Amino acid sequence: MLEDRLVEHLNFVDDEAQERMDILVCQMMEKQGITEELKARDQMEWVRAVNGIRNMAEEIVLKELIYR
Repeated sequence: MLEDRLVEHLNFVDDEAQERMDILVCQMMEKQGITEELKARDQMEWVRAVNGIRNMAEEIVLKELIYR
């Protein structure tokens, strides 16, 4: 902050968090078998599952990157 690098640091942390979120969501979807086939067959179930996965991934990212 003293060297006007706060924005640079925040942008770095945001990019890192987004990348980690994308990786976690893809891995969790694959592990739980959440596919485009499920989306076509039962869209509400797919939305429920993806929302749950996103919530779990967000908690992990917050713990790993933000609250450390």
